[in-house]
Amino acid sequence: MFPRDFAWGAATSAYQIEGGWQSDGKGPSIWDTFCHEKGRVFGDQNGDVACNSYELWEKDLECIQQLGLTHYRLSFSWARLLPDGTTQHVNQKGVQYYNKVIDDLLTSNVSPMVTLYHFDLPQALQDRGGWKSPGIASLFDNYAQFCFQTFGDRVKLWITINEPQVCAKLGHEDGIHAPGLKEKGTAAYLVGHNMLRAHAMAWHSYNSRYRSEQKGAVSVALNSDWYEPLNQGCPEDIAATERDLAFTLGWFAWPVFVTGDYPEIMRSAIDAQSKKLGYNAASRLPSFSKDESAILGTADFFALNYYTSRKVKPGGGCEKMLCMKGDKDTAEVLDSSWPISGLSWLAVVPDGLRKLLKYIKDTFNNPAIYITENGFSQVGPLQIEDAQRCVYYKDTISEVAKAIQEDGINVRGYFAWSLMDNFEWTDGFSVRFGLFHVDFSDLSRTLYQSGREYAKIISKSRSGQSK
Repeated sequence: MFPRDFAWGAATSAYQIEGGWQSDGKGPSIWDTFCHEKGRVFGDQNGDVACNSYELWEKDLECIQQLGLTHYRLSFSWARLLPDGTTQHVNQKGVQYYNKVIDDLLTSNVSPMVTLYHFDLPQALQDRGGWKSPGIASLFDNYAQFCFQTFGDRVKLWITINEPQVCAKLGHEDGIHAPGLKEKGTAAYLVGHNMLRAHAMAWHSYNSRYRSEQKGAVSVALNSDWYEPLNQGCPEDIAATERDLAFTLGWFAWPVFVTGDYPEIMRSAIDAQSKKLGYNAASRLPSFSKDESAILGTADFFALNYYTSRKVKPGGGCEKMLCMKGDKDTAEVLDSSWPISGLSWLAVVPDGLRKLLKYIKDTFNNPAIYITENGFSQVGPLQIEDAQRCVYYKDTISEVAKAIQEDGINVRGYFAWSLMDNFEWTDGFSVRFGLFHVDFSDLSRTLYQSGREYAKIISKSRSGQSK
């Protein structure tokens, strides 16, 4: 059985669904810029139109109602609200759009969970250094406070930043996400640091200025696979697994939930590699200043994005140059027994989620947890009767139920990724995660079989019949 007030949701993000990239005074974001450069995205596709949720919001709302969701996770486009990224210029058309979305959700008895930042930095701020610039933290805090002030009377669940680990690594180390930088071994740590500073400032602002009246909750959404040693009894594999967890989940969860600082295992690995390669400057992993907002305790719940699991052994490669891969020194492998969903990296491991939830309970002081993303991809020919995805949701949600009932984990909600097929970053429209299929020629939305199954699970749970 799930708790009566369990949050049943689906998630989306602004760049992936809204379109309207130049509509009504919206400024460009780094993803607009990135996608308009040749060779960055599958088929040179972009989110200029995407699902056109900017104009077709009512259609999205019908989808939400059809599923019987209690919650809907969306993100605000920073550049739609503040085209140059600052509060000097507020785009009222953007404010009107999000006001309507929030009001329509509440009228339908659906609670919004709002993400302030889901990968789409205003290009104007990237031009000033982006997430590498120390000043970004107070610019983000200003934006967050603008949102709390404007929408916080109705929004009670806030996520400051979605997947800072992905933004930092894929955007600034690997260069395969916007802004497309490949500054190996340094930029990702700096970006992650500034994202933590930005998150903490926004949380403290909410806590001191808005919480008493608005009575909401604020967190940061962290992504992690479940990692376990390739050979359970091998000390090297066990140590490699600990490093993988530290460099993925621990990088952001340790400062926020445990010590106010990075995991020691992460810092010592980075510093040892620096020494080995003759890099004698200050640690590449920055330190938090005593004069700034404290990082520890700046989350009112744990927001987790989980997709898959990995077996781990040592072996990171890139031994001759500074890079995160070399710092981490891990190699990840798939268990041959795990089925693969559409994407080669996405092995189907429902019980990995239960194990990860248990790890979070034991490591991060038993927090309340919302699973803010979890999903299954489809590629190739369209299958509206998506039987494999139906089984995936059934099995995964069953593992969440066991985590609650048998492991005593305080899971408060589950958000499927995604409400509908959308622009999946560098995969463009070639990968489909939706509960609704979107035909990108006419933008019609059609419920998948898995959407019907998810709606049944929700309906049974809410009527108290879920086992």
